[in-house]
Amino acid sequence: MSKRDYYEVLGVTRTCTEVELKGAFRKLAMQHHPDRNPGDSECEHKFRELNEAYEVLKDGDKRAAYDRFGHAAFEQGGGGQHGFGADFASTFSDIFEDLFGMGGQRRGGGRGTGRERGSDLRYNMEISLEEAFEGKEAQLRIPTSVTCEVCSGSGAKAGSKPKTCATCGGAGKVRHAQGFFTLERTCPSCHGRGQVIDNPCDACSGAGRVTRERMLSVNIPAGVEDGTRIRLAGEGEAGVRGGPPGDLYIFLSLQPHELYQRDGADLHCRVPISMVTAALGGEVAVPAIDGSEAKVKIPAGTQTGGQFRLAGKGMPVLRSKQLGDMYVQVAVETPQKLTKRQRELLAEFDKLSSEQTQPESSGFLSQVKAFLGTLRNQSSNTE
Repeated sequence: MSKRDYYEVLGVTRTCTEVELKGAFRKLAMQHHPDRNPGDSECEHKFRELNEAYEVLKDGDKRAAYDRFGHAAFEQGGGGQHGFGADFASTFSDIFEDLFGMGGQRRGGGRGTGRERGSDLRYNMEISLEEAFEGKEAQLRIPTSVTCEVCSGSGAKAGSKPKTCATCGGAGKVRHAQGFFTLERTCPSCHGRGQVIDNPCDACSGAGRVTRERMLSVNIPAGVEDGTRIRLAGEGEAGVRGGPPGDLYIFLSLQPHELYQRDGADLHCRVPISMVTAALGGEVAVPAIDGSEAKVKIPAGTQTGGQFRLAGKGMPVLRSKQLGDMYVQVAVETPQKLTKRQRELLAEFDKLSSEQTQPESSGFLSQVKAFLGTLRNQSSNTE
């Protein structure tokens, strides 16, 4: 059976670059790899055919000979179709990573020590807006794993110590040959630690850790926002067999406030004012987040939605001396439960009102009349 053209096998042109050649080979090799197509003899044949073609074309001298003489250039044993070259092994290690997603993890080296870093912990804390403004020193009571004092974290009973795992020789991993590859997996005997304990500590049952409740002090800086994360290094769970501890992460959330809405460092406050104050003008007292009382001057003729800015009365900017502002938005309150005399006065006021005293409503009525007039004209024209 005649051999197929090597360029045809790899699906490239004779003028292809080394990068294009390698890319085509990797793509097809992944597609036809025997491990991805178990029991498929056709894929196995194509895979060997791809390897044979690539072994020749990736070498500059061999490729030049093939371009000149074709398959005849290697009929006397000069070809690269038998076995796998060193460069092929390097190239195919990349394909292995693509196939199995192992990456650098499969190249583990060294012997296992049994030491493992402890897990990180999360603590959710809710604080008030006032506490976020001032900052605070909080005390936390956290149940967590700490290093066993009896065995000092080794997990072994006093007078003994962990032994090197006989299954993996202390590496924490065992190797298994599969096809062209040697696969690594976690040792089933020591679970990747590289050590086993024949005489476990009675206090921690060989874990090297025990559960305790700890009191921690954490500083909440002024200006923290909802969702702020504070990291306490080394305050997480203790490591396994004397390994380093994890970290503690505190996630802050702010309680809703009855007066203020926060927007970064700025605060927004809605303040109701009387109809008389809105019409004649006046002054209203507004409490600030720092505990002081701010005076807001209301000019005559203020409407609902009018906003006034109080500079420097907002929240502090985290780790800065800057302060945000407070924005006061007024809402004109309509009088309710009027007495007879109040009704009479309001009715008299309404008779004395004009377009100048109520320009918005007068302007709106004028627009309505104009709109209705336009509709009537259009209706009469269509008739």
